[in-house]
Amino acid sequence: MPVPLPTSPDIPAKRRIALLRPVEWALLVAGLLILWIGNNTDLDLALADAMFDRAHNVFPWQHAWLAERFNHEILKTVLQVLGFAVVGVASWDCFKPIRRWTAARRTGMRVLALSALLVPAAISLLKRFSDSHCPWDLQRYGGDEPYVRLLEMMPAGIPSGHCLPAGHASSALWLLALAVFWLPARPRMAAAVGALMLAFGFAVGWMQQLRGAHFLTHTLWSIWIAVLIVYLLYRILGSRKGRAALA
Repeated sequence: MPVPLPTSPDIPAKRRIALLRPVEWALLVAGLLILWIGNNTDLDLALADAMFDRAHNVFPWQHAWLAERFNHEILKTVLQVLGFAVVGVASWDCFKPIRRWTAARRTGMRVLALSALLVPAAISLLKRFSDSHCPWDLQRYGGDEPYVRLLEMMPAGIPSGHCLPAGHASSALWLLALAVFWLPARPRMAAAVGALMLAFGFAVGWMQQLRGAHFLTHTLWSIWIAVLIVYLLYRILGSRKGRAALA
């Protein structure tokens, strides 16, 4: 028999939704801005050019220990193990509820666990349908493929690159869901934690950009997708109906 959720002061639904309204506007504005940057500016190319050594025709950071071994292998493994641990704890609570947890903590753990699964999965799935190539595969940087913007048609006969959005950044971006633990009681703290986790995810993505594995907009789209997923999960599970359904 399901154990009733602990009672706690609940914020009115209208106020909770009002707290999320800035996120909705931020998603709209950020999505349009990223799209404009990728299709109307050369910022992606400018940054990749700055990271590329034309004298030796290589991205110097491509095989650097910090970028390749630590960031792409060790850190990714640590974050994956952490994600599995979070999913395990949240799953345990579903079958044998931890009585000392408040409703807010239970919601936070479930949003965090689902984010650990859905953020990497969604980004990986989108990559499979992406035509965009990674910088190191482009003719501009010693590869074989042409540079094609997101909204441009890939020339006939050119294989898909499967490089957009940035997959490696997703291994860290699910941590954005940690911000939920401070909602709705402490929205400023939640915003600070969310900003810190996004900065961490961006740093992980930036190391891949140094290697020539991604463009800036690839990482920015990953961030946008992560924010959207965490927002939707909290919007659903943070409601009374959502909490009751998972009780």
